[in-house]
Amino acid sequence: MTPRLRSDLLLILAGAIWGLAFVAQRVAMDHTGPLTFNGVRFAIGAAALTPLLRVLSRRLGPGATRPASWRVDLRRGLVLGLFLTGGATLQQMGMVHTTAGKAGFITGLYVVLVPILGLLAGERTRRPTWLGALLAVAGLYLLSITSRLEMARGDLLVLAGAFFWAVHVLLVARWAPRTEPVRLAALQFTACALASLAGALLFEQPTWAGILAARWPILYAGVLSTGVAYTLQVVAQRHAPPAHAAIILSLEAVFAVLGGMAILGESLSARGFAGCALMLAGMILSQVALGPRRRPAP
Repeated sequence: MTPRLRSDLLLILAGAIWGLAFVAQRVAMDHTGPLTFNGVRFAIGAAALTPLLRVLSRRLGPGATRPASWRVDLRRGLVLGLFLTGGATLQQMGMVHTTAGKAGFITGLYVVLVPILGLLAGERTRRPTWLGALLAVAGLYLLSITSRLEMARGDLLVLAGAFFWAVHVLLVARWAPRTEPVRLAALQFTACALASLAGALLFEQPTWAGILAARWPILYAGVLSTGVAYTLQVVAQRHAPPAHAAIILSLEAVFAVLGGMAILGESLSARGFAGCALMLAGMILSQVALGPRRRPAP
């Protein structure tokens, strides 16, 4: 098996894990609040990355990381954690009022939003990206807009969350090349966990009974979706170009629909399937158009 094929298979596996995570998130909402779920989930995710951090620290050797770099990483991790909290919270709140499949596709719109929002940072957006955006918007219309030109509350919340995910991706693209990625991930997961748990104590009534009832979805989202899938992505992208990897990872939306249908008994109309097809085409076209990234500014 060639390194490229192995990378593609690992990316497909990561996309499947992330897609099925929408099913876990939907099930968890029957037992616990969105903030409670995210707080416990990302705390587990941060803990799942701890062994990787130890391996990296031994590989780098003593003194390889200066205290100043830790302070910079801590600040970046806090900012990323806040955007991660915004995206995850809106997505999780929306999951209460929508299906896992629809949430997966609407969240996937961040793939289209990233190059468009990049205009604010001076990035050039190519013509195929705008075509991809139009396809995605048309697909969103078919998937979520009713005959009365209204959008369901759950879909609207998930769409708002997609903007947070898009900004988060832009910030990661800017900072990750100058930071140890696993450490940055652990820091942002920790910040998200603390912010979510604080919000849960203020706005929800978390109980051990609810957390225990949702333990399997929480463990899936925390260990597999966060720890394992993130590691698979990092390993796979050593031999896969970013745009190529993003196209494969966008299949998570397809796995979300398939998982929702197989496990939760969800269904989509012919109009909904057409919308999904247009959105997936828009996501893929946007990634094909990206080409090589500029080097981040110092």
